[in-house]
Amino acid sequence: MTNSLARLLIDFACRPWVPLAAALLLGGCSTLTYYGHLAQGHLQLLQAREPIAELLTDPGTDAGLKQRLAVALQARRFASAALHLPDNRSYRLYADIQRPFVVWNVFATAEFSLDPELYCFPVAGCVAYRGFYSQGRARGMAALLEQRGLDTYLGGVEAYSTLGWFDDPILNTMLRWNDQRLVAVIFHELAHQQLYVADDTAFNESFATFVERRGLGQWRAARGLAPADPQGERQREQFTALVLASRARLKRLYARDLSAERMRAGKQAEFARLRAEYQALREGVWGGVGRYDGWMATPLNNAKLLPFGLYDRWVPAFAALFEQAEGDWPRFYQRVAALGKLSADEREQALQALSGGPRTCPADQRSNSQNCHSGRGATQ
Repeated sequence: MTNSLARLLIDFACRPWVPLAAALLLGGCSTLTYYGHLAQGHLQLLQAREPIAELLTDPGTDAGLKQRLAVALQARRFASAALHLPDNRSYRLYADIQRPFVVWNVFATAEFSLDPELYCFPVAGCVAYRGFYSQGRARGMAALLEQRGLDTYLGGVEAYSTLGWFDDPILNTMLRWNDQRLVAVIFHELAHQQLYVADDTAFNESFATFVERRGLGQWRAARGLAPADPQGERQREQFTALVLASRARLKRLYARDLSAERMRAGKQAEFARLRAEYQALREGVWGGVGRYDGWMATPLNNAKLLPFGLYDRWVPAFAALFEQAEGDWPRFYQRVAALGKLSADEREQALQALSGGPRTCPADQRSNSQNCHSGRGATQ
């Protein structure tokens, strides 16, 4: 499951028409040095791209790499031919960037808050994280934020997209996934090129997630493959629900009038409860499968909980809209575009009606990755 950092930050930073004064006027965290870092990193990535079609005919290309790239190219063609997604050079190129992640995200919150530190950019809007092409730079920012007493979380991102402003490549970081996830991410990222609404992360990610899932189903059916095993999806949803419940309890704790000492004790008790509940889920329902052991083994804090509950909020609404369009992709996209033109309040009301019930969300959470949820969600 991909993160929106590259879409939301690099998209803005790399546009040639962004005035230098605008970057400087953003002030604070958005310094000229940071934009220079983004531009340099993006340029290096662009320079590493090679056409997949040429790599497939090159006798010097590793056989294993050829197999993975052939699948990616087939999925790319299917995306435009069957799903009517943008037909351009994105994901018809390959880049080996010689590292495990393309960018690293830094999330931050106050010690007793689940509200993220926001970073706002023209066009892209506000996001709840800041990203770097260098892990060292990301760690440096996290250290500075920790000196201010903030909770921080640093996470690597494997996929890359610029909303179609550049020809985005398949990256070596993406080839660690199995074929199903690789295909799904191609559909997801192209959906963002199809439609993107500034300052509405839940809308954008839910739309792309629906396209990804429905498209993957069509892809498998077209190849005579059985439907995907739902076990992994169920486990992801169960784990996400566990984290979201913990986040809700922490929110209630932070709203109380308590001393800092008692607040810290309650916070640590909640994280201990989350670990215990995960262990019970792992050993019980999952039969010992420790899919999220690595995540649970590292320190827990407020910032680490921020990415949860982001991708699924309006998926039922888009499923209903797809049914209303009788499974016709172009007609579906037209209806989604019409929703995107509504005001934030009107759009939320329409999505609630489509999904069959209220999914209330405070206005100050609509544009960041701490979106409200309906009991479902996704990790990143």
